[in-house]
Amino acid sequence: MEPASALPNTSGNGSGTGSAPHSPAATGLILLAALSVLLATLVGNALVVVAISTSRALQAPQNLFLVSLASADILVAVLVLPFSLANEVMGYWYFGGLWCSLYLALDVLLCTASIGHLCAISLDRYWAVTRAARLNLRRSPRRVKGMIGAVWAAAALVALPPLLRPRPGGRECQLSQETWYVLASCAASFFVPCLVMVAVYCRIYRLTARRTAALLAARSPRPASGDRRMSGVGTPGWRRRSQHQSVLLCRRRLVRARERRFTVVLAVVMGAFVLCWFPFFFTYSLGALCGQGCHISKPLFNFFFWIGYCNSSVNPLIYTLFNRDFRAAFRRLLTIPRRHHT
Repeated sequence: MEPASALPNTSGNGSGTGSAPHSPAATGLILLAALSVLLATLVGNALVVVAISTSRALQAPQNLFLVSLASADILVAVLVLPFSLANEVMGYWYFGGLWCSLYLALDVLLCTASIGHLCAISLDRYWAVTRAARLNLRRSPRRVKGMIGAVWAAAALVALPPLLRPRPGGRECQLSQETWYVLASCAASFFVPCLVMVAVYCRIYRLTARRTAALLAARSPRPASGDRRMSGVGTPGWRRRSQHQSVLLCRRRLVRARERRFTVVLAVVMGAFVLCWFPFFFTYSLGALCGQGCHISKPLFNFFFWIGYCNSSVNPLIYTLFNRDFRAAFRRLLTIPRRHHT
C-alpha cells in the first residue's frame, strides 16, 4: 500500500523539473534492488500458478488460496511496482491524475488482498487441525472460492476511497491523509489480519504440541510383570524389550523432528509477514495520529514500504518450498533432475 509521504514532489519546486532525488549511484542501487524484487515476484508466483495448474498432486481445493494469492502478487509486480519505482527514481508523478487514482486504488486493493489471503490460509489451516473430518467433507472448491471472494470484496472496500477521490493532474500522487481513512485502512489491511494470524498460529502450535505429547505417552512402554522377572542379559525377554525401546526411541525422535519442523514453518510464516509489513503500517498510522511530532525520515519511510512489497516475492518460498509436492513440481517445470539418495 503506497504511503502518502512516499509520493511527494521531491524536485524542490512545484514544476517537477529540479534535480534528481537521488545520486546516480543511489539510483542504480534502487533500480537493481527494485527490479530484483519485481522479477522474483513475477517468476516465483508464476511458478506457483503453473505448478498447481499442471500437477495432479496439487489439485486440492485449498491450493486455490495459493493460486489467488499468487495472482494478486503478480498483479502487484505488473501494475504497481513499475510505477512506484518510476516515481521513486524521478521524484515526481509523471502519469497523470486519472492513472494516479487507479494506481493508488490498485495498490491498496492488491496489497490488502495479498495480506487477506495469508489470513484466510491461516484460518483454513486452523480448521484443518481442529475439524479435520468435517472440513475434508466441506472443503469443496465452491467453499474455498467463497472465502477467496470474501477476501477480494473486503480488499475492494478498503480500496474504494482512493478511487473515488478526485485527482488534479499535477506532479503529486498521494493517498488521503485524513486520519480516519489512514487508521481504518491500516487496521483492515494489516493489524486485524495480523492479530488473527498470530492467534490462529499460536493455537495451532499448542494443539499440535498437545497431540504430540499424547502420541508419545500412548506409545510409552508398559513392561509386563513377566518381563521384570526375565531381566538377565541375553535372555529372549531382554532382547525383545531392547528392540521395543529402540523402535520407541526412533518414533519419538521422528515425532519431535516433525514438531520442530512445524515450529520452524510457523516461525518463518509469521516472521516474514511481520518483518515485511509491520514497519510500514506502524509508521504510516503513527504519522496520521501525531503528524510532525512523530517524524520519520523520508528515505527510511520509503525503505519500509518497499520492504512491504518484498512480501509478495517471498510468499512463494514460504508457502510452497516446505511442501514436497511443490518441490517436485518446481523441479519438473525447471527441468531440475531429482537427486537419488543412497
